[in-house]
Amino acid sequence: MKFWDFQADARRSTKGLLGAFLLLVLGIVVSVHLALALVFWIPALLMVATTPLTLGQAAVTYPTGFLATNVGLVTLMVLGGAWIKRDNLKQGGLHLARQLGAREVRPALSHAEQQYANIMQELCIAAGAQLPQAMVLPRDMSLNAFAASWEARDAVIVVSMGALEYLSRDELKGVVAHELSHLREGDTRLNMELAGYVFGLEMLFNYGEEWSERGVPVFGWPLMAVGWLGWLAGQALKAAVSRQREYLADAHAVQWTRNPDGLGRALRKALWLQDHAHEAAAMQSSPGLRGGSGLRSPLVAHMLLVDVEDSDALHDAWHLGGVNWLASHPSLEERIARIYGQEQDALPLQEGEQRWVNPFAAALPQARPEA
Repeated sequence: MKFWDFQADARRSTKGLLGAFLLLVLGIVVSVHLALALVFWIPALLMVATTPLTLGQAAVTYPTGFLATNVGLVTLMVLGGAWIKRDNLKQGGLHLARQLGAREVRPALSHAEQQYANIMQELCIAAGAQLPQAMVLPRDMSLNAFAASWEARDAVIVVSMGALEYLSRDELKGVVAHELSHLREGDTRLNMELAGYVFGLEMLFNYGEEWSERGVPVFGWPLMAVGWLGWLAGQALKAAVSRQREYLADAHAVQWTRNPDGLGRALRKALWLQDHAHEAAAMQSSPGLRGGSGLRSPLVAHMLLVDVEDSDALHDAWHLGGVNWLASHPSLEERIARIYGQEQDALPLQEGEQRWVNPFAAALPQARPEA
């Protein structure tokens, strides 16, 4: 994997997409103004069509501050939405992780958790990054992880118990390196801010819907149309940014571990779970292999190593040209092919009928009390 080239491509693509997002917001401002201006022009156009008057004689008068009100309305909606979403993470990554059921890593509890803590320290030294809080989702047997932070001091990396149990040391190291990249690049904050702007466009749609319900559809419908189109385009751009940050994190993981097979094998195992849901669920000792309810929270959907969100009608409708335009993650096949430079088969968690368990997942021996 040419990780330097992939990192440069991902950063360049992100800048282009953020520029497109800014142009989208400006386009929404212009569209709202033109749509509402058309409301005032419709009576004049009808008068010209039904009377001898010319367009120049049919005067159109806008209310005082018409342009400023339209611009201020959209700006307030977008910035207000960003403020609301930003407030979700202001309490910090540690608060969010605990809210989803995670706990701090306990190196004294098992070799696997001790190994996880050691890997975290090794990678922070290799990446020159500040050490985040290592946490575990104890009741989640999927192969997943996420990173969350608003500021460096509240950064956390959370891995599922399934990742500790089924991944080798090199594989777990690749997963943790991927999540560490998200923290170092500020991806959590970026995604939450973009989600806030998109939410602001949704608020614009809701505002138009309120006007329509109050019996003023002439103002409500234009706002609903512009708000819905803006929300859809914003969702697609936000998802595209998120996919590029996943590629960037994969490239960083290969760079810091110097081992493409680490993250590569972890993703191949995740691909096997994705393709063999029933078989995978049957071999697990704990229910909920596809991810706990916490990992399905929209607050962390874009932060996960592997997307656990089931395909729905909206996503399927926008799966065009081989790309799911609303997906927050590239497909596992694409990510694996980038890491190896070619397609690779899924990698099962077990061979034959023998259930493979990480030998480091066993509990540490307890010291005997002194007589």
